[in-house]
Amino acid sequence: MGAVATPSRSSVAPLFLVDGFNVLWRGHFGFPAPIYSRDKQRNLTGLFAFFALLRVTLRDDLDTGPAEVCVVLDGEHGSAERKEADAGYKANREETPAALEPLQFLAPMKEALTAYGIAWVEIDDAEADDVVGTLVNRYPDRTIRIMSADQDYYQLLQGERVRIINRARHAAKRIITDTEVHERYGVTPAQWPDYRALTGDKSDNMPGVKGIGAKTAAGLLADGLTLDDLASSGRLAGTKGAAVEAAWQDVLRWRALSRMRLDVPITWQATGRPSPALPKPADVIEKLGMW
Repeated sequence: MGAVATPSRSSVAPLFLVDGFNVLWRGHFGFPAPIYSRDKQRNLTGLFAFFALLRVTLRDDLDTGPAEVCVVLDGEHGSAERKEADAGYKANREETPAALEPLQFLAPMKEALTAYGIAWVEIDDAEADDVVGTLVNRYPDRTIRIMSADQDYYQLLQGERVRIINRARHAAKRIITDTEVHERYGVTPAQWPDYRALTGDKSDNMPGVKGIGAKTAAGLLADGLTLDDLASSGRLAGTKGAAVEAAWQDVLRWRALSRMRLDVPITWQATGRPSPALPKPADVIEKLGMW
């Protein structure tokens, strides 16, 4: 058997990384209409919506050529390390049966992805964003697009190479760039964890410093400063500066929680070749025998 040809650098496909749980949850709870099995006994909305959103994004929103797709999933114990460092981390997320309904679609989603030749990665002790960060770091010469509505990914933005696609936004504004983040928030992607540590992040249950809003945080970090520079910057003046100093150890911990890991052990290797096109979501459900 001959050796498998490796794509040349000029022919390497863009890498399209999908925050699987983010898309699944948003699809299940935000799809325009519920999708049921033919006997009306099973709600299939999450599964149908996931493949519908993935297919339409690849078709309509990708600003590159055909891409190699990899769906990244949160590991069962992915947030354990962060929760050990801060018991409040994501403690605001509901774990009721209703809130966890999309989990029922995890197994058939994986089955369908495999059947259609779409890669997926799930590391038991890693969150999806850490896996995505590691893959962005692993392939520095690849054009990469990340599909997610999670702002934590802003720290990975890099010019034309790394951009984010968020289908929750208006069609003309779905692609997020580092330039937009800087213009909108006054910080660079590299400063994003510092910024979030000061302002807080409701989605991850990080309160931030009381009295420090977006404008004040951007001012403290102006000209590329990080938290490590603040103590000697002369900017921690007045009541707001005192508030930051009083919460300093918490701020450093929140920044550590916000920072993505770039060193997750991942056995999956990108091929450099475009993934097969996905069929209509109804055909995916049919193939799974779930109608």
